[in-house]
Amino acid sequence: MTEKEEKKKKLRGFAKIIAENLDPLNEKEKFAKKFKDIDLRILLNANDGRYAALIKIKNGTLEVDGIKNKPKENLSKENVNWDGYLGTSTQTFFDIAMGNISTLGMIWKIITRKIKIKKIKNVLILTELFSILEQ
Repeated sequence: MTEKEEKKKKLRGFAKIIAENLDPLNEKEKFAKKFKDIDLRILLNANDGRYAALIKIKNGTLEVDGIKNKPKENLSKENVNWDGYLGTSTQTFFDIAMGNISTLGMIWKIITRKIKIKKIKNVLILTELFSILEQ
């Protein structure tokens, strides 16, 4: 079994779902060109799940790692070295992905701390990733 197959096998829960949705980006030439000089790590944490997803973009390739989100120290910037953080419930993640939450609704959830974002500039790269996926 190759190293990449081993990593895919280890992914569980939320991290596995994210990996399955974002893996096709590695086959897209537009993604490889646009992100060829980028080194970025974005942590997505479904607070009510057991695993968080660390999206790693480096030299035009994307990889997702699963990280146990308990204890909370596992997700600290010092331990994971993330460049952007988005944390909320699993249901809210799916609502965002399906387009069921309006921009105003998102802002309200951020104000009421139902969605936690750190380093928003880096987290917004997710919108670029999903727009490339849709093409």
